Amino acid sequence: MKSSRSRSRSKSNRNRNSGGGGNVVNRVFDSSGPEGKVRGTPQQIIDKYNQLARDAQLSGDRVATENFQQHAEHYLRMLAEAQREIEARREEQDRQNRERQAERDRERAARQEQEANPDPAQAPQPDVVDSDGDSGLVETPESQPKPKPKSTRSRAPRKPKAEPVAEQAEAASQSEADGSAPEASEAAE
Repeated sequence: MKSSRSRSRSKSNRNRNSGGGGNVVNRVFDSSGPEGKVRGTPQQIIDKYNQLARDAQLSGDRVATENFQQHAEHYLRMLAEAQREIEARREEQDRQNRERQAERDRERAARQEQEANPDPAQAPQPDVVDSDGDSGLVETPESQPKPKPKSTRSRAPRKPKAEPVAEQAEAASQSEADGSAPEASEAAE
C-alpha cells in the first residue's frame, strides 16, 4: 500500500500545466483559494472568484477583495493564453487549407487547359489508306505482315528417302560391269 505522503505528492503534480495551452479551455482545475477549494473550468473559476471578490467588497474587506481578484486574474491570463494558442493554430490550419485549395485549383486549371488544347503530337492520328500502293514511303518491318510462329511440337525422326528407280538402274549397270551381283551392292549399302 502506498503511503499518504506519495499520494499527496502525486495529487499536487496532477494539476500542473504540461507545456502549452492544450485543452485548457475545457479542462477542470482545482484551485486552492483563500476561502477553500474552487473547482471547474478556467471560466467557471474566474466567475467564482469574481463573485467572491464582490462579496468581500460589499462586506468591506479590501484585502480579501484584492486576493480574490488576483486569483481570478491568474485564471483569466491562463484562459487568454490558451485562446490565443487555439486561434493561432486555427489560423495556421486555415492558411494551410487555403494553400492546398490553391494548389488543387492550379492543377484543375492545368488539366482543363490540356483537355481544351491537346498537344497535336500526342493526339491520335487518323489511318491513311493508299489506294495506288506507291506512296513514296519506305516500307518498315512494322508495316509488313508478321510471319506465323513455328510449332514447338517435337517431331518424330524422318525415314530415309528411297532411292529413285533411275539411280538403282545405274547402280545395277555399274555393278554388272564390275562383275558383281546387284544383290551384293545392295547388301554393301
